[in-house]
Amino acid sequence: MKGSEQYTDAEIIRRILQGDSALFEILIRRYNPFLYKTGRSYNYGHEDTQDLMQDTFIDAYNNLSQFENRSSFKTWIIKIMLNNCYRKRQKFSFKNEISAEIDDRSVPMFSAAGNEHTTKTVMRKELNAVIEDALQQIPFDYRIVFSLREMNQLNVHETAHTLNISEANVKVRLNRAKSMLRREIEKSYTAADIFEFNLVYCDAMVNRVMSKLKRKHE
Repeated sequence: MKGSEQYTDAEIIRRILQGDSALFEILIRRYNPFLYKTGRSYNYGHEDTQDLMQDTFIDAYNNLSQFENRSSFKTWIIKIMLNNCYRKRQKFSFKNEISAEIDDRSVPMFSAAGNEHTTKTVMRKELNAVIEDALQQIPFDYRIVFSLREMNQLNVHETAHTLNISEANVKVRLNRAKSMLRREIEKSYTAADIFEFNLVYCDAMVNRVMSKLKRKHE
């Protein structure tokens, strides 16, 4: 039998729909970090983000048969998370940007070459606090695009689909977000360390969601 990491999302979903609901734990563990980063980028605190994550996983499980593979499962579940964040905040607006600001030659903000020797020297607790504070100062429209592109590693098309905006606007907002953040964090930090969702929290989220699903089916 293959290890859990060798199963594709499509294989896991197919088996869950056939009755092997315990495999949903794999999807929870696989997408915990992405949902956490999304909730925190929406400016929710740790506890509220965890509540939203639980709601999102439950919603995803309940609507799993509606997942049609037209987008990746990652994009699909992040969009559910964003919808839940929106409903909680009760406001979600975007402004149009000038297309002339698009720069397709832009490079990823966090390049390995510039950060390999610095990130290992920074305490994790300090890193989280500094970068989280910096991100919270950026307007939401740009912060959420930065989160999806740089932290959750969605491509331009997936980000546009998730946020219901044009690919051009994704590129503009990402460039603006980078300009706002670059001076403060590029010299010392990597995107992978931002809003790190520790294993202890991952285990807790698995237990929360699977326990709730179990109670529902009893």
